[in-house]
Amino acid sequence: MKGWTRMSFKYLNPKKAPVFKDRFTTKVNEQIKRYETGDKGEVGIVGLPFSKSSISASLASDAPASIRRALGSVTTYSGERDRDFADVPVLDFGDVPAHPTDGRENLVRMETSVREMIESKTCERYIMLGGDHGVSFPSISAFQKQFGRVGVIQWDAHHDLRNLNDGGRTNGTPFRSLLEAEIVRGEDLVQIGIRDYANAKAYADYARQQGVHVYTMGDVEGRGILPIVAAELKRLKEHVDIIYLSVDMDAVDQAYAPGCPAIGPGGLTGRELLSSVASAARDPLVKAMDIVEVDPSKDFRDMTSRLAAHVILRFMYT
Repeated sequence: MKGWTRMSFKYLNPKKAPVFKDRFTTKVNEQIKRYETGDKGEVGIVGLPFSKSSISASLASDAPASIRRALGSVTTYSGERDRDFADVPVLDFGDVPAHPTDGRENLVRMETSVREMIESKTCERYIMLGGDHGVSFPSISAFQKQFGRVGVIQWDAHHDLRNLNDGGRTNGTPFRSLLEAEIVRGEDLVQIGIRDYANAKAYADYARQQGVHVYTMGDVEGRGILPIVAAELKRLKEHVDIIYLSVDMDAVDQAYAPGCPAIGPGGLTGRELLSSVASAARDPLVKAMDIVEVDPSKDFRDMTSRLAAHVILRFMYT
């Protein structure tokens, strides 16, 4: 256009959002870099925005974006440890694109993408942002193929050992699928926070038959969650090549995590979840974690996404 001249604005910056910036404060989202070929990082993040397999109405597919936004509300500094973790390099590999109708294709896409992230050999540890709990099946499958025998510590109100005849693979079947495919052994699966009146007897019986180590909320109250995690880490390390943490946010009491498709009373406190994840993440054999079952459409003031963001901090900043 003739006569066009470049404008210089005093206050406006079309390339940046008008966000307040304190020169001494680093927010976690500022620390995360989009992956480019050749990058190296300590932690890699990938989004698995899938929830069409949920047996409850769910928009957990929106969770990766919501959790990433929540990382903009927390800083890299730990006052309790008097350490700033702004120097920890974190790479974001983006989100796996979903096929609109083909569930089997989506399983392939997720497993392939997680495997490719691992094979890039750019990071030491990995975080998968679900999605519903069905995403754990392709994700753990990818880690098993790359690392060998996988031990899993699962925070959950439910066993997720439902049969596959009534509906196929859903968010209630990932660990049944992993056991039946012999990707994970029964004795290598630990379930913490299993809630009363939230499961069927048939699935509790199946867990016992498979040798799954199950800890109910009664066990958590009686023994304490940190001793349970410590004992299971010690046991798993004698047999497995890698430990994978799977955090279903509905393990947490509905008062602390209202944005889950299957909320309920009598679950973990937010503090119990954070302290136990931090305790597990400090072990060098723990290489990966997924966070699942956050539905932003059901949340209140992003409480559940914010708690999930703090779970990420406890995993990243060990």
